[in-house]
Amino acid sequence: MKRSLALILLVLVAGCGLFPETQDETKGWSAQKLYSEAKSEMGDGNYTKAIKYFETLEARYPYGRYAQQSQLEVAYAYFKDNEPISAIAACDRFIKLHPNHPNVDYAYYLKGLANFNEDLGLLGAIANQDLSERDPKAAKDSFDAFKELVTRFPNSKYTPDATLRMNYLVNALASNEVHVARYYARRGAHVAAVNRAQAALQHYPQAPATEEALAIMVKSYDALGLIELRDDARRVLVKNHPNSKYLGEITQEAKPWWKLW
Repeated sequence: MKRSLALILLVLVAGCGLFPETQDETKGWSAQKLYSEAKSEMGDGNYTKAIKYFETLEARYPYGRYAQQSQLEVAYAYFKDNEPISAIAACDRFIKLHPNHPNVDYAYYLKGLANFNEDLGLLGAIANQDLSERDPKAAKDSFDAFKELVTRFPNSKYTPDATLRMNYLVNALASNEVHVARYYARRGAHVAAVNRAQAALQHYPQAPATEEALAIMVKSYDALGLIELRDDARRVLVKNHPNSKYLGEITQEAKPWWKLW
C-alpha cells in the first residue's frame, strides 16, 4: 500500500514537468512598450487584451505619465468592451486621483457616456417594457456626470455633445415619471398618480412630457373629487398648452363624483 502511494506521488510530481508554466509575454517590457502595445491592441479592437496591458503597466510602473494615462485609457477600453460598470469605476478612480488633470473633462464625459449607454433606449423601451419596472438610476447618474462637465468645463470640446445628451436625458426622465403616473392612474391609484405627475413638473418643468403630467393630474383630481385642484391643474394645462390634445379628453365642468344626474 505504501509502495503504491509512493509510486502515485512520484508519477504526479514527474507529470508536473510535462506542463510548462505559462510564459508572460510582457515580461521585461518597458512602460513605453506596454503602453504602445495596449494602444495598438485597442486600435485593432482587441479591448480585452488592451485592458490587460494597461493594467499590467500600472501594476509594474505605478508612477509616471504612462501609468497615469493608462488609468484613463483603460476606462475607454472597458467602455468599448461593453463593460460600463468597470468603465464608470475607472473614470471615478481617475477623477479622484487626478482632479486637476488636463484631461479630467474627458473622464466626466466618458462616465456620462458609460451610464448613458447602459440605459440607452429609455424612451424607446416604453413599447417593450413598463417603465414603472425600470430603475432610472443610470440615466440620472449620466445626467449628473454631464452636468458636472458642462458646469466645470464650459469650454471643453465635449461640452456641446454633453449638453445635447442632457436634453435627451431630461426628456427621458420626465417621460419615466409620467409613464409611472399613467400606470398608477389606470389602476385607480390616483394619489400615487398625482404624486408622480407632480414630480415630473417639479424636476423637469421644461420637458415635453409635462403636458401629459398635467392632464393626468386633472383626471386624477377629478376621480378623487378634488374639484378646485382639478380646475387649477386644468388652467395651468390650458395656459401652457392651449392646443393640447389632452384637452379634448377633459371637460371644463366635470360633474362631481357624487352627482349622478
